[in-house]
Amino acid sequence: MADPDAVVIGSGPNGLAAAVHLARAGASVLVLEARDRIGGGTRTGALTLPGFLHDECSAVHPMGILSPWLRQLPLAEHGLRWLQAPASVAHPLDDGPAVLLYRAMADTVAQLAGDARAYRRLIEPFLGDPHGLLGDALGPLGVPRHPLQLLRFGWRGVRSALGLARRFDTPQARALLAGCAAHAILPLDRAFTGALGLMFLFASHVEAWPVAAGGSQAITGALASLLRAEGGRIETGAYVRALADLPPARVYLFDTSPAQLAAIAEPVLPARYVRRLRRYRYGPGVFKLDWALAGAIPWRDPRCLEASTVHLGGTIEEIAAAEAAMWRGDHPERPFVLVCQQSQLDPSRAPAGQHTGYAYCHVPAGSTVDVSAAIEAQIERFAPGFRDRILARHVITPRTLEDDNPNYIGGAITGGVADALQLFTRPVARWNPYTTPNPRVFLCSASTPPGGGVHGMCGYHAARSALRRLARSPAAPLR
Repeated sequence: MADPDAVVIGSGPNGLAAAVHLARAGASVLVLEARDRIGGGTRTGALTLPGFLHDECSAVHPMGILSPWLRQLPLAEHGLRWLQAPASVAHPLDDGPAVLLYRAMADTVAQLAGDARAYRRLIEPFLGDPHGLLGDALGPLGVPRHPLQLLRFGWRGVRSALGLARRFDTPQARALLAGCAAHAILPLDRAFTGALGLMFLFASHVEAWPVAAGGSQAITGALASLLRAEGGRIETGAYVRALADLPPARVYLFDTSPAQLAAIAEPVLPARYVRRLRRYRYGPGVFKLDWALAGAIPWRDPRCLEASTVHLGGTIEEIAAAEAAMWRGDHPERPFVLVCQQSQLDPSRAPAGQHTGYAYCHVPAGSTVDVSAAIEAQIERFAPGFRDRILARHVITPRTLEDDNPNYIGGAITGGVADALQLFTRPVARWNPYTTPNPRVFLCSASTPPGGGVHGMCGYHAARSALRRLARSPAAPLR
């Protein structure tokens, strides 16, 4: 068999997205995956009891359904079906009903009382051309296609979530923003945490946050099916530890952490660049629980069952305190907890009348503390009787995550810290962050812009860079 034009190391959504783009452009592509199953963090498995299907990492996909690249692909023809709830997010509060983030602006602001006008003024300017904004925001630095809209977004998003929340008076509006911003896994007083909160808020008014029918593995399966249809090949059980493990090719794309790229490709990269890769900061990890449940989560406000995602943490002040404590290396008694309710939308995930449960909280990198009780207490706080519905539980620690997927260093699932120092310079400061000093070596993982999430944009942009090099590179071993 002829040597491939491109070898992609790693089969996460970015690796597969890169491979698909290369193959659709006419390149011959080989994907090498160390594990016996492809998908990286986008996999589904039977973690608890027979008949229960659990997403092993990624679960709800707001950026998947809105991805400028994935939206162009015929993934529905390859088995991907999005399932959407009436609401993207429910955020329960101790005093009064939960606040829900609906696709319809009117339904959302109806819950915000005196903040209805302020919320509209914050979000509606981005709804005129949301896909244009996402195309600019989910790309590397460069000349945007919609500069005024991106400037308006950046002017607001550069602020901290706490700063952005000052425009609101009600605990409901402030809580919605805080829960969305806390996905950044940063203290909410840090610059640019407002950007993620703002992006998730306006995205929810474009498409309700979906799950994939049959599990997140369906995203992986659709990308792999499309790749094979375009002539690409995938090999599992192909652990790349050194250059000698790579077949001859013209270009190599690493869907790996910067640390893995440094370890594998050190002989063909300048020492200074390798040192910079090894200084890359990955940030905190996550501690995740999956449950087999006898029934739906018994939320005190039953409208919470209308949402694919539930943010638990109470007020913005309480969430900010928990995330700040986690960042300092502590384990707060009341952590910010993200709950996903896949089986509410997808009955195939559990036996009839029963449900899956999924939740995680942020913890210090590499934490060995079991925070199961704290997570379950937060759910019980807003859903009394939850523990009585647990049939079985499965624990995933930061160490478990990293052992299963070496990209998740210390349990970090987003590809690295996205603070002001690293947001635009991931993994190092280069005009084209997907390239390396070796013209045949590229990085296509979530450690490049735009970062974490199942959107494939890191892979897509890296593949575009690699295509510009392909014609000028002979097929040869990387030595």
